[in-house]
Amino acid sequence: MRIINSIYLIFFTLWPGLFLTQGSPDTSMKADNYTVFNREVDYNKGVAHLNAMERDGILWLSNSNFKNGTIEFDVKGKDLQGQSFVGLAFHGQDNETFDGIYFRPFNFKNPERNNHSVQYISMPENDWSVLRNAYPGKYENVISPVPEDVNDWFHVKIIINSPKVEVFVNDAEAPSLSVEKIGANTSGKVGLWVGHRSEGWFKNLKLKAE
Repeated sequence: MRIINSIYLIFFTLWPGLFLTQGSPDTSMKADNYTVFNREVDYNKGVAHLNAMERDGILWLSNSNFKNGTIEFDVKGKDLQGQSFVGLAFHGQDNETFDGIYFRPFNFKNPERNNHSVQYISMPENDWSVLRNAYPGKYENVISPVPEDVNDWFHVKIIINSPKVEVFVNDAEAPSLSVEKIGANTSGKVGLWVGHRSEGWFKNLKLKAE
């Protein structure tokens, strides 16, 4: 028995990722697990912070190839008009080609703009402006429940069952957004996304593939 226990100890010490479920990469917030595009990233106590820069930025999860299932994470933006776009890229092929879900915290409590709180995009052909003009109200919506403080963390659960995508906020039973994805790619990389001139904070990323 001591010999068997010693063997297990050696395996877990030298090869800690060996017993991870195949296709489920380590999502903990540390530099070894991610590759950043067009941002500077700071990892601190389980939180990844992406700074604000021109154009979009993405923190790609290394070795991720996600098809269908559930993606959950906690995210924080700012109540800063037009400068806080935070969310997730999925089915990514490269830095320009991916589907995405993102939030506009500055719209959460604005009665004139709260229907633009959560947004689906399919890049590069179908950004928010193309979809809003072609399909008003179809690919964006209000969120429910609305966080008490829009500058604080909120929890996101995205269920992808191609072509259907559902977005839940703060453990709500009903989705805040339910759409059929436009992007032709049915699998690809997962990344934490921030928009033009936006910074964002992310933690507790979890992937559960089906």
